[in-house]
Amino acid sequence: MTDTVRDHAPSPTPTVVELSERYPEPEAKPSYWRSRTRSILKHVALIAFGLVMLYPLLWMVASSFKPDALIFRDTGLIPTEFTWSNYSDGWNALLHPFSHYLINSSIIVFGSLVGNLVSCSMAAYAFARLEFRGRNLWFAIMLMSIMLPIHVIIVPQYILFSELNWINTFLPLIVPKLLATDAFFIFLMVQFFRGIPRELDEAARLDGCGHFRIYFRIMLPLSLPALATTAIFTFIWTWNDFFSQLIFLTRPDMYTVPVALRTFIDATSESSWGSLFAMSIVSLIPIFLVFLFGQKYLVKGIATTGIK
Repeated sequence: MTDTVRDHAPSPTPTVVELSERYPEPEAKPSYWRSRTRSILKHVALIAFGLVMLYPLLWMVASSFKPDALIFRDTGLIPTEFTWSNYSDGWNALLHPFSHYLINSSIIVFGSLVGNLVSCSMAAYAFARLEFRGRNLWFAIMLMSIMLPIHVIIVPQYILFSELNWINTFLPLIVPKLLATDAFFIFLMVQFFRGIPRELDEAARLDGCGHFRIYFRIMLPLSLPALATTAIFTFIWTWNDFFSQLIFLTRPDMYTVPVALRTFIDATSESSWGSLFAMSIVSLIPIFLVFLFGQKYLVKGIATTGIK
């Protein structure tokens, strides 16, 4: 009887210490204003860093509207003396109108785009889908070629193209692109092709497709982000290329935009800084437009390459 009463007796009330040990209080979250202040400070720091990075470009834009005498004396971003003559003078300052050099660069860029998209994608398909002897060895050699600077191969290239009478033509700048010489783009597409399921290839073979039809009908349509990334980088790198174009194009009528911009320094035996900055802004417009409209494809192509 005593044991039964003892079993049904109410348990003693737990103390505050025992309750705190059983049910610890949740950690205090940072207050709203603290997190808000931290977010504002981060955005201010990012904006300040962005302005520091953009300052040279903004200064060049402002200087393109200043007279030559005030460019280095008035270093502010708002011109105290505004002029449009730098653009008109720069457009006609050289032997040909500046549109002539824009067309030359456009021809080289178009040929390089077609060459890289076709040749690099075909080479990438071979490395990603075909089984052949020494595939891993050739793939490693291809990757090692990325580490070779252009200064190492420019002399043998010049001798070869000189023997072919290709100097002062666009061929030395376009034909190598048709031979899959840009290993970076091959590697990028190989990584993307490897992420495409092989079951699609097998299904296409059951329907009677060979390698070329699989490449054109399946691989290329599914690889638009990688192709867009290749196209954007090829455009930017080819448009901004100066060294190789300076080596292979020595006649003034064959100059491209980067080489033509260099001649502004000594075209009239004096430094035409205003015209130089004005035409530099003109040359940046195509790159800005390509990056603006192709940004989403560029981000998607990089984000989806090599992580599947």
